[in-house]
Order: sequence, then structure tokens, then C-alpha cells
Amino acid sequence: MDAAGGKASGGMIDLDQQATTPLAPEALAAMLPYLEKHHWNPHSAHRGGRIAKAALEAARVQVAAVIGAEPERLLFTSGATESNNLALKGAMARGGRLVTFATEHSCVLETARHLERQGVAVSILPVLPDGMPDMEAFAAALGPDVALVSAMRVNNEIGSIWPTAELAQLTHAAGALFHCDAAQGFGKVDCQLSSGLQDADIVSVSAHKIYGPKGIGALYVRAGVDLDPLLDGGGQEGGIRSGTQSPALAAGFGAAARLAQGRMAEDQETAEKLMRLALRALEGVRVRINGPAPSSADRISTNLSLTFDGVDSSRLIAALPGIALSSGSACSSGAGRPSHVLAALGLEAAAVRSTLRLGWGRTTGEAEFVEALASIVKAVSGFQQRAVA
Repeated sequence: MDAAGGKASGGMIDLDQQATTPLAPEALAAMLPYLEKHHWNPHSAHRGGRIAKAALEAARVQVAAVIGAEPERLLFTSGATESNNLALKGAMARGGRLVTFATEHSCVLETARHLERQGVAVSILPVLPDGMPDMEAFAAALGPDVALVSAMRVNNEIGSIWPTAELAQLTHAAGALFHCDAAQGFGKVDCQLSSGLQDADIVSVSAHKIYGPKGIGALYVRAGVDLDPLLDGGGQEGGIRSGTQSPALAAGFGAAARLAQGRMAEDQETAEKLMRLALRALEGVRVRINGPAPSSADRISTNLSLTFDGVDSSRLIAALPGIALSSGSACSSGAGRPSHVLAALGLEAAAVRSTLRLGWGRTTGEAEFVEALASIVKAVSGFQQRAVA
């Protein structure tokens, strides 16, 4: 959907906004000068380079403000996947054990498995049936050998908002570093280092989850934390991340971050209204909601993970070509893999295949949302009636 609440490009109603969000007009406007005329390398010493560098640093300030970080501690990367890889591989280069959770994003879990193949000790903890952390099991997993704990702020499939402040406090008490993948929560829920993330040591964020451009993210690294680089080169970003940065992408990221910070309460109000409409519309079908209760403080208001009894989600998606839908994360769905998040919640294979993820956001128009829900409910009802016939 566009900023006015119309349908997305191709005439589709966009209910896949956990996967990505449309580019905000403000972000595009901020990018255009650096796409059209200021092509300069921000690492060059001449006047053009200084113009590009100024855009980069202004964006750094805007992105850092959303988590309350010192701008100089923020490194631009190509996205949250690179940020998470740099956080885990960079921190674990000095040894020790890594602790993470079974519902983390695939880029964290695959990085953990890579490290394990390299001889690093890794503990992947189970979660409770609603997708929240088992705090007793977590406390028991901590020990003097733990070097790093990695836990996400908001789950990309089931919308659970984790108590990252408490996790960080327990981690620090055990003498370890705490990393948070905040890509899904950044700009939507409290991700301030002074509160929601409570002095996290390393934080990963991404632009395209907050109406910014794809291809850029950031990594906050607390002063005193040493990370080994992933790439060898000029060390342009804090001596840790090498490569020529794009002023255009940075400017778009900065504008999107500033916009998200300024209208977080407004976006939340819109999301909660749409959540109420969704729950009302779903009353007529057999459905299970995965994750924390939609009305609780443990769930973000832009997400529903729904298991429809007797309905194959791939067939349901095919039956609704006018709606952008997914069965889980874009990473697992695109690769044809079943959702590891739903499996970690205890769902059997048949239930996983019957699960649909709905994601909406700032640009979701109420009329289109109601239209999409009516179409989904009608299609689900048809599948369920045929299943019992």
C-alpha cells in the first residue's frame, strides 16, 4: 500500500509487512540528492567527499537517537543479517560459550551453527509454548564460560516482545556480553538502551523494516567491546566494518528512523485499531493464534500468526493472489523450509503447514484491511467446509 493507504504496486493488499515495508516518501526524498547528483565517495577528502560524509554522519545521528546511543558507536552495515553475523562472529572470536534461543532469526541460528562447526560451544535454548523465554532455564544456562548471549527484541514470525532488559541484566550479572537483534522492534517498540534494551552491549537494526531502503542496517557496539571484523579492508566504519558506504541509503535510513521515532505512538494506535478489526473478522473461522495473546504487552500490534485447522497455507496463499501473504518468515518461506519458530513452540508439522502470518503497518488502509480479511475468512471457511464434507 502507498502512503495514502492505497494498494501496493501490482494492485496487491500488503499484509506481509513483517518481511519488509514500503519506502516512506520522506526516506525517498532524503535519498534523491545523493542518487541524482551527489555521487561522491564519503571517504574522499575533497569537497564532494565531505558533502557525502556529512550525509552519512547526519544519518548516523538520526538512527542512533532511536536507541539512545552515541552516534560514534553506530556502524552502518548492509542490513541486520550482516550486523548479526558481525556481532556473533566478532564477539566469539575470543572464545567462550554462546547462548541463544530456538526462535531467533535464521541468520542468528545459522551463524551459531557455523560457530559450532568451528569448535565454539553453543547453547540453543527452548522457549515456552507462547514463544516467550523460559527465564528459569535461561538463568540455569548462564555460567562463567558464557561469552555472549543473543536474543531478539521482537520475533519476526509470532510478534512476541521479549523482556530484553531483564535478559541483559542477568547476562551482565554472569559476566557476559548481551547482543540484541532489534530489527523487528526498532522504531516500533521501546528499544532505548536506557530502558527497553537496558544497556545491551551490541544491537542490530535494519532500515527496510521501518520504511527505509533495503541494503542498509546498523550495528551498535558499546565502548569497550571489541569485535573481530568480518571483512578485511579500509575499516571505514569504526575500524571494524570495511567498504564504501552509500550516502543515499544512509540518508534514507536516517529519514525513516527520524520519522519512526516521531510517530511511534501514532503508529501504535493505528496498529492496535487494525488488530481489533482482525480479531473481530476471525471470529467466524476455526483458528489458533500462535504466540502471546494479542491484547497483552508481550505482543507487537502489527502481527498475527494464525493456524487455520484443516487449511494448507500454501493453497490459501495461492487462492488469494490479490493479497501479499506469507506462511512464516520470508527467509524460510522463500527457501521452502518449514518454520523453525513454530516448531520451537511445539506445533506439529501439519499445524505448521496450516499457519499464515499477517503483518500490517503504518501505510495499511482500514478499508483495504477489512477487504483483505473478508477475503481470507471466506477462503478459509471454504477450505474448512470442504475438509469436513
